[in-house]
Amino acid sequence: MTMYRCVGLTVKSDFDKKDAVIQDVLGVLCPLGIEVRVDAERMEGLSCAKEYAALRTNERIDLLLVIGGDGTILRAVRELTDFTVPIVSIDRGSVGFLTEIHSDDVKQALPALLNGEGALDERALLHVTVHRGKEVLFNGHVLNDAVISQGAIARLVDLSTTVEGEHLTTFHADGIIISTPTGSTAYSLAAGGPIVHPQLTATILTPLNPHSFSQKPLVIPGKQKVVVEVLPRPNRFMDIQLSLTLDGQTYLALENEDRVMTWMNGTTVKFLRHKKDMFFATLRSKLKWGERLED
Repeated sequence: MTMYRCVGLTVKSDFDKKDAVIQDVLGVLCPLGIEVRVDAERMEGLSCAKEYAALRTNERIDLLLVIGGDGTILRAVRELTDFTVPIVSIDRGSVGFLTEIHSDDVKQALPALLNGEGALDERALLHVTVHRGKEVLFNGHVLNDAVISQGAIARLVDLSTTVEGEHLTTFHADGIIISTPTGSTAYSLAAGGPIVHPQLTATILTPLNPHSFSQKPLVIPGKQKVVVEVLPRPNRFMDIQLSLTLDGQTYLALENEDRVMTWMNGTTVKFLRHKKDMFFATLRSKLKWGERLED
């Protein structure tokens, strides 16, 4: 007897062979009497889209199935769920850190999760607000990271950074990545940041190509509030385009004296997995972490 009565289903827009994978998923769900609601916008044109009720934003479901990689999960977290609904991701790739089931294994692996044999993996979200004077430009959450970076013109920017009201430093750099432990294996890692276990409540500050060699990545308690202020640029550098990118998908243009605030406020997202903690196995399989380099 399944513990999930109503399941939402969304897909990566250009997922190859998604029709076949969706049919495999439906072939598991329907015999169990599970009500299925599909993301009609993303699944438009697929054969099954018209056969099931549409999944509405913030509609109450028991489980969200995501067919796609980490990027699709980030989008689904932002658009489709209220953070209390467990997520299971199905992908045919080999790089995603958040995916649980390979598309070839749906018929064997999915029933066990639906029958209550899985464990919840809870990940902390980073609360992000953007302020321009008294105006709030953005108020929301990210699962991976918030990235402040300059645009096409190769000029360093000055970012005054405080932690819990105490001045940390002014980064003279290409930008800064403010990351969650979940995001520590994404852009932050590529920029030289540390790998942080996702069960830790922490925030990682990773400067992008800082002018000073002493400005290394820093890990701080997640509940501490970070404020990054864009310092005024000389008139001759006003053509520099500065932006804030949230989870690699949402973009905001930043201006002088804009402030980006981040902290962890206890909001989490839950993933349903076969085993509770396989993080180190994931590091080995996805990043080949700790393996001997071959010539």
